[in-house]
Amino acid sequence: MRPLSMMDTSEEFAASKNGRIRWLLAFSVVMAVLGIAMVMFVGVGRWLLVEDKLEKAQAIVVLSGRMPLRAVEAARLYNAGYAPEVWLTRPSEPAASLQAMHIAYLNEDFFNSRVLMHEGVPGTAIRVLEPPIVNTADELRAAAAELQRGDGSAVIIVTTKAHTRRVRALWRGVSSRRRAIVRAAVNDPFEPSRWWHNTRDALDVVREVLGLLNVWAGLPLQPAN
Repeated sequence: MRPLSMMDTSEEFAASKNGRIRWLLAFSVVMAVLGIAMVMFVGVGRWLLVEDKLEKAQAIVVLSGRMPLRAVEAARLYNAGYAPEVWLTRPSEPAASLQAMHIAYLNEDFFNSRVLMHEGVPGTAIRVLEPPIVNTADELRAAAAELQRGDGSAVIIVTTKAHTRRVRALWRGVSSRRRAIVRAAVNDPFEPSRWWHNTRDALDVVREVLGLLNVWAGLPLQPAN
């Protein structure tokens, strides 16, 4: 066995030092990635919530779902004088399936109209848009078509907090010449900074992120039959 030379010792020290540097660099990269992921995880709830400045419009559109939250907010805006009408949409389900069974069903627009009237909106100011809708994109197409027929320039769209960014993104795809003023219901209990603390908010965030990815991809995923 040959004796350990000074050159051998220097080479081993350099190799060891290079190994530690590589390990520290790898560790730093991993921690940076984890830090970015954590910031995105915590901030996604706040990112989903976007609102436009309130202005007077031709109508206030109540998107389906979350009764009576959205209808109550629409009534508040109507009573504040932001629009002369409130438009409702009519989901095709479960009415169509129940009708095939000869079971009478009062659709969501019926209950939303009753909420609106309870909150002070006269029945003459409430309109139900056609045709029946399946998803949010259908609702916005119906609203954009009605707005164009009336030669209006803008509508106020009322939804819930986590849904606002996707509504804004969808509107850009259905109407480039008319404006949507997207607003969230003030009484929506969604907590943007603590969305992971309950299943309702967590499911909202997951659904909206996946929905936005679908919008950005050009809506390749369509509603199931």
